[in-house]
Amino acid sequence: MSEENPVLTEVEDGVLIVTMNRPEAKNAMNKAQAEGIAAAMDRLEAEDDLRCAILTGAGGTFCSGMDLKGFLRGERPSIEGRGFGGLTEWTPKKPVIAAVDGYALAGGMELALSCDLIVANSASKFGIPEAKRGLAAAAGGLIKLPRQIPPRIAMELALTGDFIDAARAYDLGFVNRVVDGPAIDGAKELARRVAENGPLALIASKAIIRDSHSWSDEEMWQKQAAYIAPVFVSEDAREGSLAFAEKRKPNWQGK
Repeated sequence: MSEENPVLTEVEDGVLIVTMNRPEAKNAMNKAQAEGIAAAMDRLEAEDDLRCAILTGAGGTFCSGMDLKGFLRGERPSIEGRGFGGLTEWTPKKPVIAAVDGYALAGGMELALSCDLIVANSASKFGIPEAKRGLAAAAGGLIKLPRQIPPRIAMELALTGDFIDAARAYDLGFVNRVVDGPAIDGAKELARRVAENGPLALIASKAIIRDSHSWSDEEMWQKQAAYIAPVFVSEDAREGSLAFAEKRKPNWQGK
C-alpha cells in the first residue's frame, strides 16, 4: 500500500503534515516519493490557510537515504530544479519542520538539513555515510552541513561517515528540540507556535535568515529592506498591533 501512496498528507490547524510512506524500505527515497514531496510543497505554497509544514517518516524512520536498488536501475530520486527528495535544492517560502525518528542518513540527513527547524526523537541518528559506499553527499551535505555546524565537525562526519545521536546534534545546534516520544508530537507543538504568528512575517523572516549569508556588509540592510518593507505596511502588521492593544489573538489575513 505504501508503494501506491509513497507520500501521505494531512492538515491540522494550518499545518501540512507530509509523511514519507515507504516504511518497509526505511523510507529510502525513490522517484515517486520525491515527486510526492514536491507536490506537497507546491500545496503548501498554494494554499493560503497553510502556515507551515512538517516532514516526517512512517514506521519509526525519517529517511535512510537514496533507494540504492533504484540507483542500480538508473533511477535518480531527484526533481529538476528542486534536488533530492524534491527539497534539497529549493525551499518553499513557508517554514518546514523536520520530525526525525530513527535514522536520517545520507539523503535523509540532507533532507533534514534542508528543513528550517528539526525536532528529533532522543534515539534518532544522523549521518552522511556516503563515503562508506564510495559515494559523496552530493545533495547538500557537503555544502550545507558546514554552514549549520562547526566546519571541522562537518568534515569529520563527511570523511568518516560516522553517525551522531540526537543529543550530540542538539549540542551542535543542528537540532532545535529533542523529545523522548514520537518526534511528530514535538514537531506539532513547535509548528503550532510558528503557525500562530503573522504569515507574511514568517515568510520574510525565513527568507532573510536563509539568504543573508551571501550578503556583504555594504548591501545587507538594503537587501533586508526589500524583504521586510512589504510586511510593515501590510494589513497584518496593523492587525497585530491592534490585537496586542486589545489583548486578543490576531486575525491574520496574509495581506
